[in-house]
Parts: sequence; structure tokens; C-alpha cells
Amino acid sequence: MNAHRDLFDSERWRSAEIVSAQQEASRICSVLRDHGHIAYFAGGCVRDALLGRSPKDFDVATDAVPDRVREVFGRRKTLAFGASFGVIGVLPPKKADLATPTEVATFRSDGDYSDGRRPDEVHFGDAENDAQRRDFTVNGLFYDPGDKRIIDYVDGEADLKRGVLRTIGDPARRFDEDKLRMLRAVRFATTLDFSIDADTAASIREHAEEIRVVSAERIGTEMRRVIKSQHAADGLRLLVDLGLEPAVLPGIANGDLDALTRWLAKRDGGEFESSMALVLMAMDDTNQSTADVSQRWRLSNEETRRIRAATSLWHSIADAEDTAWSTLQPKLIDRDIEFAMRVASAVVIAEGRSAKGLDRCRDALAWERQKLDPPPLLTGDVLREHGFQPGPSFRDWLHSVRRRQLDGELESTEQAIEWVREISAGQ
Repeated sequence: MNAHRDLFDSERWRSAEIVSAQQEASRICSVLRDHGHIAYFAGGCVRDALLGRSPKDFDVATDAVPDRVREVFGRRKTLAFGASFGVIGVLPPKKADLATPTEVATFRSDGDYSDGRRPDEVHFGDAENDAQRRDFTVNGLFYDPGDKRIIDYVDGEADLKRGVLRTIGDPARRFDEDKLRMLRAVRFATTLDFSIDADTAASIREHAEEIRVVSAERIGTEMRRVIKSQHAADGLRLLVDLGLEPAVLPGIANGDLDALTRWLAKRDGGEFESSMALVLMAMDDTNQSTADVSQRWRLSNEETRRIRAATSLWHSIADAEDTAWSTLQPKLIDRDIEFAMRVASAVVIAEGRSAKGLDRCRDALAWERQKLDPPPLLTGDVLREHGFQPGPSFRDWLHSVRRRQLDGELESTEQAIEWVREISAGQ
């Protein structure tokens, strides 16, 4: 196969966490080789390193069967969390600066996929067969950390150089095995900024309707990655072009994708909730769309709440320059205000709007909490202590006092009580 320099020596992305994960994967490969086995880095870490990107994790592939892996490393130092599919978790040494186990998978070939998600049975085999059963060529690469060479049975390295996403083997068969691979194609093309091979794209269009059998949770996982990507707008266009939009994000085809492209380009980072808020704003019907996406992708209650806050509050922030403080302040103390701020910032910058309102909000949010949200001058208990009888007017009085307090018209509890006495006398 291909000789190569050490793929993992780049100081640009070698954080302490990545170094620890790489060292542990290398240790595992070395131990397995010392016990007479083949062991390689597999999949995403090889792809990312070849692209000069920081690998997110390191997986090991080996010819050692699961029981043998557990025998080599010890049963107390391994976890059989996917043994039926040939996957064992190897726990790091106690002194290692690593919190999670490393996945060690036995080379395998798969049987039929009757549920359109996972194989009915697996057969342990060799590296070439293992590569041939994977989804896309760019994910079918191995790397031998001992000999520092790439093992490529599927022309994945050539596709990486061309910037093309292509299935391994017959696209229809790959997608029939696991329907989610059609959406994973969108995700990889988006996050890698790749084009999709013509035959692969044609097969997705032909089978796009079958994405409906995939669980909402799995769809949501892929779409979060699309939305967070710096090429999210291109990914959504691809979703439409491949015919996946009606099942995954209905309505996006009729959205203002040009505006969305501008907004997303001015995001501060790739955080999901504010990015998703921008997508829904481009679709125009944010309330209905948020509810639909929340159910369709199984968003958490927290994610849904943050998206709603972002879509409902951003306009008030952007237009805050001349807003009365008593009207603006309640919005700025919303627990999800940071997401609305990100949305407002993206739109203001992208559309060349005045930033005075946004700046006013940023300045206020930098205040100490006591200044931003001072304790109320009046409460219901204080009103009762001063002889006021509880009733329908209580809420109106308290609201009016709070508004006047924030606008500087009332500065003490005594002033507030006197004001209430005056208006109650006139009722």
C-alpha cells in the first residue's frame, strides 16, 4: 500500500486531548502487534489527518476477534459494548490523560441488512473485506502507525484529493443496507466541502423517500452536524437537490436561502441553536417550523427553548437603540439571551444594519447583575404589609411599579408605596 510520512505529527491541531487519544490508539496497536495481530487506525481519523484536520477520535481495527482483544488487554480493562458487531472498548491505563475507552473493532464483512440500519449477522475477516463493507471511500482508509503507511483498498485517498464523496461499491446496495447513509452523504459533503459523485447522487435521488424509515434521533444527529457546519447553507441546498428535504426539513426549499447564506456566513462560530434559528427564520414561519423540527429531529426541550428564544427576541435586540429600558430589560434577562444575541449579530452584520441597538444590549449585558436586574421595589408581601388587600389590581400595580423602577421614575420602596396609594385612591 502507500508509504507516507507520519500523518499525525501536525502541531496545528495536536491538542493535548488529541495527543492523548492518538498515543493510546498507538499503544493498543503496538500491544496487538506484539501479540501477533494486525492493527490499524481506521476511518475518520485517517480521513481527517489526510485533509489536515484535527481528528475527533481514534478507532482501531484489527484481525483479533473480540474475545482475543479482551484476552490480550484483560477483561477488567475492556468493555464489551458492541461485541456482537466485533467492537470492544479498551480502557486507558490509570495514569493516561484520557477519560474514555478506545473502540477496537475486528475486521468484518456484513450479511444482509433487513432493517435498513444494521447487519443481521457479521463475519470476521480481513482488512480488505472490512474496507469494502464501509459506506464511503474516504471513510474506508486504514493507517498503520507502526510502519507509517496508508492502507487503501477503495481509492479513498484519490477521492480525498479530488474532493469527491463516493460510495464504496454499488450505491444502491450501500443505501439499501443503511438508509441513513443518504443523509450522511449530505453531512460529509457539507462538512468536508466535497461534491457528491454523480452515480452516488443519482442513487440518493432514486431512493430518497426511503429516508422516512430512519429514526428521528438518527436524522437529528446528522442534521445537527450539517447545521453547525460553516457550509450549512450549501448542505441545505444539497438536501433539496437530492430530494431528501420533504422528509427531513420540509419547507426549506421555499425558504430564502440567499438570505440564509448571508446570515450563516456572519455567525459567531457554529453553535447549533442560534444557527438553527437562522434556518427557521429563512423559512419564515418560525413557530410552526420550530415545533415541526423539534418533533422531526427529536430535539431536546433545552434546544427547542433556546431556538424559540433566539427567533422571538433577536428583532428586539437589533432594534434596541431607542427602546424604553423597561421594555428591553426583561428580554435581556432571559436565560437564553446569548442565543438571540448571536442571531441578531449575524443578521445585523449580514444586512449592513445599524449596530447601535446591538451594541446597547452588549453593553448592558456586561453590567453587574445588580445593575442589570435590580431587586423589585415592591412585592405582594410588601403591599399586604402596608394594608393593601390582595385582588386583581395587585398584578397591575406590581407591573407598573417595576416598569417605572427600571425607567428611573421610582427609586425607593417608599416612593413606590406612595404611587400605589395614589392610583388605588383614584380607582
